[in-house]
Amino acid sequence: MTLTPNRRMALVATVTLVLDQLTKFAVLRFLGYAQERVVVEGFFKFVHWGNTGAAWSMFHGNNELLTVIAMLALLALFLTRHHFGIEQRLGQWALGLMFGGIVGNIIDRLVHKHVVDFIYFHVQTRSGNEAGFPAFNIADSGICIGVGLMFLLSWQMDGKQPEPATAAPPETVAKKSTAPLSNET
Repeated sequence: MTLTPNRRMALVATVTLVLDQLTKFAVLRFLGYAQERVVVEGFFKFVHWGNTGAAWSMFHGNNELLTVIAMLALLALFLTRHHFGIEQRLGQWALGLMFGGIVGNIIDRLVHKHVVDFIYFHVQTRSGNEAGFPAFNIADSGICIGVGLMFLLSWQMDGKQPEPATAAPPETVAKKSTAPLSNET
């Protein structure tokens, strides 16, 4: 079975969204809010944190505005998807990951009034404090990986000029240029 570009994007988006929502369901079910489970001491733990901001909690407390912005971004990406290399599988995967991730975080913002973050990597400092990468989720990973794949695709396409789709055959051009001109006044 061969998938069309739109169907492949939809499949990737659906898988990303389902994985995101299933993992968040597990976090909501097994971890209380602000609770943590150490997986690798001093390096990795599952947490249950809420984020009403954007990445790295920027614009904290703007859940409604960020929901609207995410919806507009999703719509803009969808309507302009033909500009993002969807004729190539890499572009289809990239957009599918981004679509699934954006929708996953929108669902959180609408249902929970914040994005559920649960993956947390950190290191112990000499003073005994934690220095960590901001907590994230599967949706965030999908968005970041999708954007990264878009960069790879753009570097792959850098310098390549697309073939003109409507170029006339050379013999047609030659016939037009050798046609006699009329001198009628």
